[in-house]
Amino acid sequence: MKPSDAKAVIAPLEAALYAHAAEATPVVRDVLAEAHIRLCFPFEDLAGGQMYWEEALAPLVHAMPDMERRVMIRVAGQDADGATWVGCAGHYMGTWEVPFLDMPPTGHLAQMRFHEFFRIEAGKVVEMQAVWDLPELMEQARVWPMAPALGRSVMVPGPATGDGLGPHGHGGAEASARIEAMLDAMIQHPAKGGPDVMQIDRFWHPRFTWYGPAGIGTMRGYAGFRRHHQIPFLAAMPDRGQRPDLVQHHFFGEGDYAAVTGWPNMAQTISGDGWLGIAAAGQSVTLRSLDFWRLEDDLIRENWVLVDLLSLYDQIGVDVLARMRQLAGVAPWT
Repeated sequence: MKPSDAKAVIAPLEAALYAHAAEATPVVRDVLAEAHIRLCFPFEDLAGGQMYWEEALAPLVHAMPDMERRVMIRVAGQDADGATWVGCAGHYMGTWEVPFLDMPPTGHLAQMRFHEFFRIEAGKVVEMQAVWDLPELMEQARVWPMAPALGRSVMVPGPATGDGLGPHGHGGAEASARIEAMLDAMIQHPAKGGPDVMQIDRFWHPRFTWYGPAGIGTMRGYAGFRRHHQIPFLAAMPDRGQRPDLVQHHFFGEGDYAAVTGWPNMAQTISGDGWLGIAAAGQSVTLRSLDFWRLEDDLIRENWVLVDLLSLYDQIGVDVLARMRQLAGVAPWT
């Protein structure tokens, strides 16, 4: 299936959620009718478009009645198994007037970043994997319940080249292979040597920007990436990449863009301190990390990353939403 044909399958859904989300129910129900939807915590697995609307989208639209879905990256391609995927990155935006998941409304324009991936078969969406950056809303509502981010909290921009929506041209397989080679090099450390074995300068542009989720933040260049994300992450979970039996990866690319989705796509053990303020208690966890990369001169210039942090905390017994409700003053008395 051509990238343009795959994107056309979800085009009605995207148009409806941009034009008037409150009236998008029939389109959501129709486009996602047969889809197995895997949404971030606390929503989790949902069966079809009607359930997705009722459990997730309708409460969001109720909270932001003028909400619209804005896309800044749209990439389509085939993974190693021949499955066709469309990946979208952007923001849900609107005036936040009503509580959402007990987060208090701000009365102002609010934005929530999303990464949403759609698997297409025979012209229909059969699977959706998506992370919404719910902690980003907690920041805006000033009910932050987790450790402070080491990176910078910003409204994440689209590609510097302004071409995120495509068409992206040929070369997607090469971009995807380049990213897979980078990730293979990354997991050589620390088991097979120091930081040099990751060959950062072979894969990453000296002025690359890494756009992480709320709770991790955005950072710039080798020094910023290493200091504010990679060193704490690797110190806490040095065995990442060693449990392929527990994860799945769907890599695909289009032009200078590559993307990956997987549910989950990382499995590791929190055996060291220093990442997100989590104690090193030997917890085994899985992570859902949905990513986009843009290459420039065969080097990674920009990397958009969303991680389902609420799922991670849930696995180690921390109820982030309960802590948020206590800050917001809506936690029940017992």
